[in-house]
Amino acid sequence: MTWNPFKKEEAQKPAAEAAASEPARGEKKGRPTPKMKQAQARNIRPLVPNDRKASAKEAKARLRAREDAEYTAMQTGDINHMPKSERLPWRIYIRDYVDARFNLGEFFIPVAIVILIASMLVTTVWPSLSIPLMVVMYVYLFAVIIDVWLMWRKLKVKLIEKYGEKSVSKGMRSGTYAWSRAIQVRRWRLPKPRYPKRGHFPE
Repeated sequence: MTWNPFKKEEAQKPAAEAAASEPARGEKKGRPTPKMKQAQARNIRPLVPNDRKASAKEAKARLRAREDAEYTAMQTGDINHMPKSERLPWRIYIRDYVDARFNLGEFFIPVAIVILIASMLVTTVWPSLSIPLMVVMYVYLFAVIIDVWLMWRKLKVKLIEKYGEKSVSKGMRSGTYAWSRAIQVRRWRLPKPRYPKRGHFPE
């Protein structure tokens, strides 16, 4: 039996290759385990949905549901579920203040409609009366403007004292919010007034 020095080296090759393929102690494998691969695959989401129409329809349905819930909250007076803009403390104060007072502008739209219809009917019988009716409407409009201006002048001072200059800044549109609510019929206002009757001025 002849001794071959290369047999020992060949026998050590598989063991050496296996040792080289295994990571050294303290080193990471460099590839995820099968369980990690499955978890990563589950977390992968396509950037573009397969069915764009279905995705858009679902988004539209969610938006509609949210808007319906907010509208219902404004009808019932549920402040916690109203739109964020209606939950601002100074807007709540404006609503309570406007709802507490008697506003001339509250009846402007109904009165204007009545005057316009009356002027059209009167023109056929007494044409001379159409001009006085229009004068009455414009006088009433002028009185509404003065009433709203006086209201906002007083309300603005109260808002600054309570909430600071931010509450009356241009971006807040508090003035527009106040006068637009003042010219609406009280029972038609949204959000709904918190008190059924006037006179409950905020502190």
